[in-house]
Amino acid sequence: MISLKEKIGYGFGDMASSMFWKLFAAYLMVFYTDIFGLPAAAVGTMFLITRVWDSVFDPIVGIAADRTESRWGKFRPYLLMLALPFGIIGFFTFFTPDISPTGKLVYAYATYSLMMMVYSAINVPYASLLGVMSPEPRDRNVLSTYRMTFAYIGSFVALFFFMLIVEKLGGHSSQPIADQQSAWATTVGIFAVVCVLLFVGCFALTRERVRPIKESRSSLKDDVSDLLHNRPWWILLGAGVAALVFNSIRDGATVYYFKYFIDEDAAGTEGIDLMGTAFKYSALYLGLGQLSNIIGVVAAAPLSNLIGKKRTYMSAMALATVLSIIFFWFDRDDLTLIFVFQVLISICAGAIFPLLWSMYADCADYSELKTGNRATGLIFSSSSMSQKFGWAIGTAITGWLLAAFGFEANAVQSAETIDGIKAFLSFLPAIGTALSVIFISFYPLSEKRMIEITAQLEARRAEKSVD
Repeated sequence: MISLKEKIGYGFGDMASSMFWKLFAAYLMVFYTDIFGLPAAAVGTMFLITRVWDSVFDPIVGIAADRTESRWGKFRPYLLMLALPFGIIGFFTFFTPDISPTGKLVYAYATYSLMMMVYSAINVPYASLLGVMSPEPRDRNVLSTYRMTFAYIGSFVALFFFMLIVEKLGGHSSQPIADQQSAWATTVGIFAVVCVLLFVGCFALTRERVRPIKESRSSLKDDVSDLLHNRPWWILLGAGVAALVFNSIRDGATVYYFKYFIDEDAAGTEGIDLMGTAFKYSALYLGLGQLSNIIGVVAAAPLSNLIGKKRTYMSAMALATVLSIIFFWFDRDDLTLIFVFQVLISICAGAIFPLLWSMYADCADYSELKTGNRATGLIFSSSSMSQKFGWAIGTAITGWLLAAFGFEANAVQSAETIDGIKAFLSFLPAIGTALSVIFISFYPLSEKRMIEITAQLEARRAEKSVD
């Protein structure tokens, strides 16, 4: 039985990851174009190149984690060792050096690539930890729910308060660019400290319990071969990439949408006053999305227990597709509808991710039953790989299409550019959700099948303990 303290501790890990991940998703593109001073097309290309490499790096981390042996287990040591580097490199990713434009582009490539590698090195073991905390599918559903709930709490805190702190530190768009650059870096530094503490807390509060049936170490060739022959894994990989394209395009374009279409900095549209503090519409929109994601996460477990993971996933993504398409026709005065649809789409988006993580744990069991080899880290690295690759595609598309639509930073945009920015929150993410539904429709591991697999694995472990 997993204690409440351990469930919360496990949630701390994704709370830390999601704080930075949402800062990357919602603010890094606009930081590079409007604060750092890089062309949108160059940023799009950089995101694609660095994240494709980083996607390849994820399985390397998974393979290394599977072969790690320590008194703390296979995966927990990475949380302790890499917490501080995670925070430090995150800060420097949002730091603007006083160098030439070419030097800035090189600096952006170097710091962002290093940040994504450290993110993989700590997040792949963290994700893999779910597969060894409990052998029970229902426990994994609950742990996934805690994980995603804390993830969205972290995302909410980051998205809701980030620009508020930036502006409190002198980073309003009306201030000199040097002041904006300093405020952005300082704000990220504050979040970095919090993330370091959360990762250490996750390490201290969690435990590893599930041991593989076969204690002998398998070869790398066998691990990779087993993975490539794991049909459910391929299906989840495709569904995960498509879902992350959906999320990355919506998140990455939100600030552009409110800055250039809604024109939230214009007189009378600065945002909403809450308890004496003015919050930008973009921050409220993103923060509300994270709170709505939590509703989806909480609903995912009872819904999946009632109708199954596959049906829950397909229903959520199908509804998100329809709602996203409708979103295109909202005008700048339709703020109520814009926020209502953000709530509904975000509930759908929140429901699918705990299901994906739980399905990856099921894939590890399926692979172990089929091959006798449990490569948990390698299988979970694919989830991180799909996440990175999906973001790579989504953000690259955003950067390239911004340039194609004629976007110019900090200027009045043409009608064509505005329509393109509107498409980033409607038609383009809808393509991702539709593809995700198609992929997951082929997923074969039903609840009935997983009960059979779990029973067979427990029988084999019992035989091994007797021997």
